[in-house]
Parts: sequence; C-alpha cells; structure tokens
Amino acid sequence: MEQYLPEKQNSAMTRDEARAFDFYAINTIGIPGVVLMENAGRSCAELIKEQMRNTTNPKVCIFCGTGNNGGDGYVIARHLRNVGYRVTIVICGDKNKIKGDAKINLDILIALNQVVEQVDPDAANIMQEIKEYASNADIIVDCLLGTGLKGIVKDGYKLIIETINSINCPVLAVDIPSGLDCDTGIPLGAAIRADYTVSFIALKKGFSTEQSSKYTGEIYIASIGIEPY
Repeated sequence: MEQYLPEKQNSAMTRDEARAFDFYAINTIGIPGVVLMENAGRSCAELIKEQMRNTTNPKVCIFCGTGNNGGDGYVIARHLRNVGYRVTIVICGDKNKIKGDAKINLDILIALNQVVEQVDPDAANIMQEIKEYASNADIIVDCLLGTGLKGIVKDGYKLIIETINSINCPVLAVDIPSGLDCDTGIPLGAAIRADYTVSFIALKKGFSTEQSSKYTGEIYIASIGIEPY
C-alpha cells in the first residue's frame, strides 16, 4: 500500500471502470470475490494498526452498510480483533439484506462470538445511537456506502454521516468516503469527512479534484491481489 501524493502520476478509475475491473478479476481471472474482499479489508486493518501504533488498548468503531462496503468492514473487524483491539461493529440498515461475500464475513464474525449491533437509519434517535456506539473510540471506520452510490444520500444515512462528522475522532473511509460521488468528487447531499481514505486498486477519478480533499484526507492506494494493466 502506498500513499497517494498529488505530484505523483497515478491512474484513476471511474465508478464503471472499478466495477468492470472487479468483474474481470472474478469472472476472467477467477479470483473469488470473497478473496478480493479479504485482501481489501486486511489492507485497511494494516493502515489502522499503523495509525494506532502508539495507542494503548485501542478501540475501533466500524459503521457498516448492507452492501459489500460493509463486508470490507467485517474483514477489518476480524483482523483487528485478532490482535486485541476492542471492536464495535454497527450495521446501519436491515441485516437481512446482507448477502454474498459480505454475509460470509459477517457470519464468520458471529461464529467468533463478536457482538454485532444494528441500527435503523430512520429511527428518531439515530444521532444519539451513533454517538453512543462511537463513544471513546480511538478511530471510526466508515464502511457505509461504496463507489456505486448515485443520487442524493437518503435522509437516515445523511444524519448518520453528519453525526459521524460531528464526533471528535479520526475517521478512516473504506474505498471512498460515504456520500462522495466517485466520478466527480462532489458530495451527494452529505459525505464523510475522513482523515484517511484507502482506495482499492487505483485512485478514484473524483479524488483528483480540489474539493474532494476536504473529504478524503490522506489517500492510500491498496491492492486487492491483482493490479490493472
């Protein structure tokens, strides 16, 4: 994994190009999606461990959506749990909607007796719930919404994003800050203001805009086990 610096020449991917590369890796090369997810999540966990290296008994709070971005969060949780981190995992949405590779990794966590919390984004007290779960965290991990997001962020998730932004705690965004448009770097109603963003495979096209730097923080490019050529 390497840090992206504006003066370096990095290739950038649009939303559709990133999706096409995943399809290529899984269906042409034959790397199972769950392996790509494992590689992605482990890379994020390594950066978190590096950033928290001087923190005693670190606590991490991971907010997960119901798609594959949330699946990355379950992998991160397992790797941090393995080295003694105190991990709080919060699914924001209906747990029954989780499927495929994300469900595989969620089921692994449950088999390890990891407590998994769940909140309803439309609940009247959602802001208070988010604050309580993130209480005393040393770092928050944003695994809510991925690069496929189009259109304005729904009201419940907008409140979750705004609440996370209001908490005085470093935030690491997984692949993209939730709510940021992958191609334009413009927030879709609201976006996580991350301190660190781990972008998988390549820089996302929207990250090269000046405006997006307010949301991405430091950008790191992580491999998922195969590189674009």
